[in-house]
Amino acid sequence: MRFGLLRHLPQTLRFQLTFWNTIVILVLVGAALWGVREGLRWTLLNEQDRSLTEDVRQVELTIDAFGSDWDKVAAELGPKVESNSDRGWFVRIFSTGGDLLWSSENAPELSVPVARAVRAGAYSRENYRLLQQPIPAGGHSPPLIVRVGVRRDPIDEDILRLTEMMLTAFAFILVMAPLSGYWLAGRATRPLATILQTTERLHPDNLSERLPLRGSGDELDQLSATLNGMLDRLANYLEQQRLFVANAAHELRSPLTAMRTAVEVALQRDRGNSEYRELLADTIEECSGLSNLINHLLLLAEGDAGLLHADGEVSLDELILRAIDMFQGIAEQRGIHLHAEASEGILVSGNRVHLREVIHNLVDNALKFTSAEGSVSVGVQRMSEGKEVQLRVRDTGEGIPAEDLPKVFERFYRADKSRHRDRPIGGNGLGLSICRAIVHSYGGQIAVSSTLGKGTTVTVTLLASQETTMQRE
Repeated sequence: MRFGLLRHLPQTLRFQLTFWNTIVILVLVGAALWGVREGLRWTLLNEQDRSLTEDVRQVELTIDAFGSDWDKVAAELGPKVESNSDRGWFVRIFSTGGDLLWSSENAPELSVPVARAVRAGAYSRENYRLLQQPIPAGGHSPPLIVRVGVRRDPIDEDILRLTEMMLTAFAFILVMAPLSGYWLAGRATRPLATILQTTERLHPDNLSERLPLRGSGDELDQLSATLNGMLDRLANYLEQQRLFVANAAHELRSPLTAMRTAVEVALQRDRGNSEYRELLADTIEECSGLSNLINHLLLLAEGDAGLLHADGEVSLDELILRAIDMFQGIAEQRGIHLHAEASEGILVSGNRVHLREVIHNLVDNALKFTSAEGSVSVGVQRMSEGKEVQLRVRDTGEGIPAEDLPKVFERFYRADKSRHRDRPIGGNGLGLSICRAIVHSYGGQIAVSSTLGKGTTVTVTLLASQETTMQRE
């Protein structure tokens, strides 16, 4: 309920900054003015108390000189009482029991409690400031209590004038604080208005516009720079997605067009059974290629959606040996030496089918881009701390130019020109993209290094399973 009214106020950032800044300023200024007022009042009273202390000392010296001869005391103190009549200065002398022994003529009748009447110290009563001190017995007088007083009117008047000036200053600040605060809040939030207007104009079809930077280096400038970086990444991602869709459509359209053309040609006239069987065989082959392409696209989509997860422990050395056995015939046919360098009992966290896909893609790529008499090696080893496992696939092919290395993981990218060989190279350019999607999903890393004329090395770093880590420890 206390903040219920605040919900009905404007909810703009500019108004809220103005409102709360004004509240804080008024509270701080009010507290500072009150502190100055009370500090001045305490200072004036303290100064008045020091003056009364000197007066008490003078009265004490007079009593020491004349004793209990109050006529002489009155005669001695009379000029001081007369000269300070405008201040209402007076003296009263009491016995230690509180009985009044002598009083100056102008002494007011103040209702002082009995307990207070014999106690030493300074205090205020009505509009007077009083100072009371005991005087020890002297040669001519017994122990006494001296009360000296003076009116507080000058101090109260000074405090009143100061209070009026402070109230005037507070009223001025009360008016100017929200006005100046609203203006300053407008200057502070102006970049936010620019950010809102620019982002409102942005559209997925046009992400070329960027937020202006003022060069101030403040948080709003940093926000603009951060948003610009995000827009760059979004634009790059959307461009990659457009290219991906276009390339996928092209890859799907080509075999479909080929199958439709073949079927249309076959239907133009009657043909023999052998021709129909050949047509069906070609169609099955094209369908198989389409099926592989669709499976690869689905695997990439699952990787983008974060659906690829490690679901158990996989023996990486076993997968490598099986891959070597499977590709050995192709390697021998092409005159390539294919061998493995794998230790036993290397377990990683992952999915067996997905990791097999990674190994097969890397070995297949290495064989494609390696000439006869070359070699391809597949090695796996534990890292020094035992928490990671590295898989390396090396070939002695032509290598990849440095300018093409950042592109090898792009979808549908084919490095045929950079790794040229005499024989035509198939594939749809998704192999390394799929490898990266799988490896990253398992929290690993994949990197490619290459030297022209010497070969290429693909390094995959995977997380070792807990069992492998425990064995290492």
